[in-house]
Amino acid sequence: MRILVTGAAGFIGSNFVRRMLTGAYPGHDETSVTVLDKLTYAGVRANLDQVAQSPRYTFVEGDICDGDLLADLVPGHDAIVHFAAESHVDRSITGASDFVLTNVLGTQKLLQAALDAGIGRFVHVSTDEVYGSIDVGSWPEDQPLAPNSPYSASKASSDLLARSYFRTFGLDVVITRCSNNYGPYQFPEKVIPLFVTNLMDGLRVPLYGDGQNVRDWLHVDDHCRGIALVLDGGRAGEIYNIGGGTELTNKELTYKLLAAMGAGEDMIEPVADRKGHDRRYSVDISKISAELGYHPEVDFEAGLADTIAWYRGNEVWWRPLKEGA
Repeated sequence: MRILVTGAAGFIGSNFVRRMLTGAYPGHDETSVTVLDKLTYAGVRANLDQVAQSPRYTFVEGDICDGDLLADLVPGHDAIVHFAAESHVDRSITGASDFVLTNVLGTQKLLQAALDAGIGRFVHVSTDEVYGSIDVGSWPEDQPLAPNSPYSASKASSDLLARSYFRTFGLDVVITRCSNNYGPYQFPEKVIPLFVTNLMDGLRVPLYGDGQNVRDWLHVDDHCRGIALVLDGGRAGEIYNIGGGTELTNKELTYKLLAAMGAGEDMIEPVADRKGHDRRYSVDISKISAELGYHPEVDFEAGLADTIAWYRGNEVWWRPLKEGA
C-alpha cells in the first residue's frame, strides 16, 4: 500500500508517519509513505528524522495549493491522509486569509487530484472546533456545524467540501474530528508546550479570561491510532469523532502544569479572553468505539508527565522554533 500524507512534518502528521513506519499499526508493515509538506513555520522536517532512512519513506516539499504538483504526485498512491492545515486559532484571528487559502482551497485541490487519480481512500483530518461550544453532554457526528473562529470556520468548510466529493463524485472520503491534542513535537505556540517552555525559562504563563473554558485532552498517539483505524476500516462518507476522555478547565490544566514544573500560582499572568473563545468542547466517541474498537489508551497524567519530560530533554528542538515563531 502507498499512502500520501500531507502536512506530515507537523506535530500530528509526523507522529502518524513515525508510528506507521515503525510497526505501530497492524497490517502496515509493508506500507510506503510519501510525505508532502510545505514546511511553513510549524513544519519541521527533523520531526521525521527517525524514519528518514527508511526505504518506505519519501519526502516531497510542496504546497497542496499547487495543482500541477498534485497532478504529478498523487497518481500511484492507494490512499491519502490529509493533515495539512493552518491550525492556530490566535493566528486565524489576525490573518484569516491564510487559513482560507490552505484549509479550504488547498483541500479542494487535493480532493480533485484524488478524484482525478482514482485514489481509493481519502482520510480528511479535522477538529471538534467545527461543532462550536457545548454546555453539557458531547457532540455526536451528525451535529450541525457552528464554528466560531476563522480557523474552525475554514475547517468546517473543508469538511463540507470533503463530504461533497463523496456525495457528488463518489470519492471514498472519511472524516475524523479530534479533541485537543498533546504530546512530544507539538509546536511551542500551543498551550501545553508554551506553558512548559515558559516555566523552564522562568516566564509567566497566560491564562485567558476566568480560566473556566473546558477542553478534552487527547494524546497524539491515541489520535493517530484512531486515524489508522479509520483509514483501514471506516465506512466511506462517514465522520468519526476521536476524543481522549479527559476534560479539564484551562485553569485546572494550568495548575497541573505549575505543580509538575515546581512553580507557584504567581507564575500565572491573567490576560483578556480570546475573541470568540468557545466555552467547552466535548465529542461523543461511541461511534468509533462501536465500529472500529477505538478507546483512548494513554492515561492523561502519565502522558502529561512524559510530554513534560520530552520538552525538558529536547530544548535543542523547541528553542529555535519558539524564538522564530
